[in-house]
Amino acid sequence: MTASLLFTQLLNGFQLGVLLFLLSAGLTLVLGIMHVINLAHGSLFMMGAYIAATVHGWSGSFLLAAVAAVAGSLVLGLVLERIVVSKLYERDHLYQVLATFGVILFLNEVARFGWGPSPIFIPVPEFLAGTVDVAGFSYPAYRLAIIGVGLVVGAGMYWVVHATRIGMLIRAGASDAGMVAALGVNIGQLNALVFAAGAGLAGLAGLMAGPILSVQPGMGEPILILALVVLVTGGIGSIRGAFYGALIVGIVDTIGRAFLPGLMREIVERSLAQAAGPAIASMLIYLLMAIVLAVKPAGLFPVKHG
Repeated sequence: MTASLLFTQLLNGFQLGVLLFLLSAGLTLVLGIMHVINLAHGSLFMMGAYIAATVHGWSGSFLLAAVAAVAGSLVLGLVLERIVVSKLYERDHLYQVLATFGVILFLNEVARFGWGPSPIFIPVPEFLAGTVDVAGFSYPAYRLAIIGVGLVVGAGMYWVVHATRIGMLIRAGASDAGMVAALGVNIGQLNALVFAAGAGLAGLAGLMAGPILSVQPGMGEPILILALVVLVTGGIGSIRGAFYGALIVGIVDTIGRAFLPGLMREIVERSLAQAAGPAIASMLIYLLMAIVLAVKPAGLFPVKHG
């Protein structure tokens, strides 16, 4: 293990964590504030990637594709909230799970019918195609840009939630929606705003993931599972928890997959290490989640009340 490899993998883990934060931040808003289990959040991530790929193919502009991905996902989130989610606020979580699972199946078929089953690739924008020097090591500029975008979004979300009137209303609505409604606030519009914001963040995550992942039907489900692990680890409903939980999950997953198989080859027989190493590495984040649930059921960084 060289210092260059370790540093690169740490940055890769940080980059994955930031990408997971972009997805899980919207999910924690919907789940923690609106108390809605939205399994279709990963499909919004997928649709954002498809919209970005389509607009980039038409225009050749990554920036235009970025605007279209966020705006398109936001509008799709508004439509989904009005047609499906708004009918589920007073329903049991089982209804929410079944309804949003149906949305997953529907949007996957829309993607397969509209763009075909084959993967689509978004090229890295030319102004981010090279590498940059980070602490004496070379690192891809685009992956570093993902980290920068995630940090800016995280800071912006924290400011909105904790230092603006709309953030105050969101927090108050999460604590006592009935009281907020009695004060004249339209809870329906507030919920629609929160859901649309979460969808926009999912679309942004899909856009940023497009150049490093293949855009294809069903791409949202695997990353949704990781986002749910982030929420449980960090603390449901906590923006701070989503951020730190995403970084922890991203680094643990990346470092485990990169180094655990090789480490096991030094300890056990090579054939056993080759068979068990990758499997154990893929389980690390779930073991981490189980430990967190056993020690701190509310997550490592739960919402602070009072």
